[in-house]
Amino acid sequence: MAVRVLLTDDHALVRQGLKLLLSQDPELEVVGEAGNGQEALEKAEQLKPDVVLMDLLMPVMDGLTAIGELRERLPEIEVIALTSVLEDASVVQAIKSGAIGYLLKDTQALDLCASIKAAAQGRVQLSPEAAARLVREIRPHPRADDIGLTEREMDVLKLVAAGHSNHQIAESLSIQESTVKTHVSRLLSKLGVKSRTQIAVHAWQAGLLPRP
Repeated sequence: MAVRVLLTDDHALVRQGLKLLLSQDPELEVVGEAGNGQEALEKAEQLKPDVVLMDLLMPVMDGLTAIGELRERLPEIEVIALTSVLEDASVVQAIKSGAIGYLLKDTQALDLCASIKAAAQGRVQLSPEAAARLVREIRPHPRADDIGLTEREMDVLKLVAAGHSNHQIAESLSIQESTVKTHVSRLLSKLGVKSRTQIAVHAWQAGLLPRP
């Protein structure tokens, strides 16, 4: 089944270009378009896409606000910030709001398609430039054992941070995929975060994995 994608950008020409680009991949299906964050929320509730590509600078409702609202209302939908803005504050706020990825508009076509499919599987997608800026803002975090993570939750945390999907984690740990989902939900709750990307940031902060 194709990954269902909602395009959000206030420039119609950009949306048309993205739609044409993504239509070349049979594993992707553009199910709708939105010209601002408010419209993106409405379309997402109607269309139930798997992934939303979200510009950040838009009228009516900006992308950062829309990402936070979308994650609150429809947490099963993954959001990738796709923007020309590369500022430390924007990267950090997008991830804090719940985006699973942060890509630049000069991303190569094949890389963008691969990133959308990976995001639909729950895998973290950060451009190298965005990852570098995110790491700049990382501050020391309490050790995982100080906040009550079990050994199995630690295993799942490391694999999520390494970019593995739930299916891959289940195979690696020889457990059911439903069990992985339960562990991920508990990690989100215990760490007080909204997305798998923030789980990855925690792993970097705690020194469990090398920083990107």
